[in-house]
Amino acid sequence: MALFRFNVLLEVRFRDLDALGHVNNAVYLTYFEIARTHYWKNLFGLPTAQDWGFVMVRTECNYRSPALLGETIKISTRILSIKNSSFTFEYRLTENQTGRLIAEGLSIQVCYDQKIGKTIQVSKEMRRKIQNFEGIK
Repeated sequence: MALFRFNVLLEVRFRDLDALGHVNNAVYLTYFEIARTHYWKNLFGLPTAQDWGFVMVRTECNYRSPALLGETIKISTRILSIKNSSFTFEYRLTENQTGRLIAEGLSIQVCYDQKIGKTIQVSKEMRRKIQNFEGIK
C-alpha cells in the first residue's frame, strides 16, 4: 500500500452519532471534507470560498467498522491521481489507538472556473505542488 503523507486527528462528537450510537453514514463525507480542507490548506493556503478552483463530482465511502463516541479517528488523506482537469483524493479512516480500519473512500474533484462557468485544466503550479508533496509523476 502506498504511503499517506497527510493525516488529521478528529475526535468523534456526540452530534456525529445516529440513533444506534455510532457515527452516522452521512457524517463520513464531512470527515472527508475536513481532511481535504486541511490537506489543501497545507499545500496551498486557505483560499476564499469563491477561489477554491474545483468542484466535487463524485464521492464514495466503504464502511468497515463503526466509529463510536469519544474515539479519535486518524483520517489519512492523499491525492491518488491527477488527470487533465480532475484529481482524486483517497481517504483512510482508522481508530487512532488501535489502528482498526473504520472506513475508506475517495472523492473526485474537477477544476472549475466560477467566473466563466466551465471546467478548466489542472494548473501547472497545482500539479507540481501535488506531485512534489505526494511523490507522484
